[in-house]
Amino acid sequence: MSDPTASGLLAALRVDYDTAGFDVADLAPTWHEQLVAWLAAALEAGLTEPNAMVLATVDENGRPASRTVLCKGIDARGVVLYTNLTSAKSHDMRLARAASATFPLHAMRRQVHVRGDVEEVAPAESDAYWATRPRGAQIGGWASAQSTVVSGRLALEDAVVATERRFPEGEPVPRPPHWGGWRIVPEQVEFWQGRRDRMHDRLRFERDGDDHSWRVRRLAP
Repeated sequence: MSDPTASGLLAALRVDYDTAGFDVADLAPTWHEQLVAWLAAALEAGLTEPNAMVLATVDENGRPASRTVLCKGIDARGVVLYTNLTSAKSHDMRLARAASATFPLHAMRRQVHVRGDVEEVAPAESDAYWATRPRGAQIGGWASAQSTVVSGRLALEDAVVATERRFPEGEPVPRPPHWGGWRIVPEQVEFWQGRRDRMHDRLRFERDGDDHSWRVRRLAP
């Protein structure tokens, strides 16, 4: 008889991936070019927000936390996200000076794992990205004291109204001093692609001792 419990249902879930092989010869010259290529392929395939990544941090007690954020920049220096600089994630990154992020491209049978040190993005970079945000998102950046306890939805809506009065329609909304970017500066970037019988392909770029040299290793699934 089948197991009707949640554990039984979960144990029965199984997908056998039938994707093409993925080897070192298939990689772009750099990790960031490869990541951009996979995100572009996901976007072309119709995935919603392929730049969504699960950011993992640890607090002062070594307790982990993870949340989904949007990657808003990729280049040789690292991957960038923007957030409230007083948020829990910012607190953790400022303290530990390290983080990891996973791009879960499940529909493509792919994942990308990035791990490394973190640094705050230069104010000019944060200003440039802030200027591209819709006005409503800019208002929200001022109105929301991220992760603090609020009395209810009405309190949030009142804060938005107050902020709209502060910055009338037609006037620019400046970047708040408590809002900016973080960059994960990778020491490792792993590209994972699912294969039949769980014999997945795992190729990892590793920083090789200095800021400019990288090597690639294949890992057992």
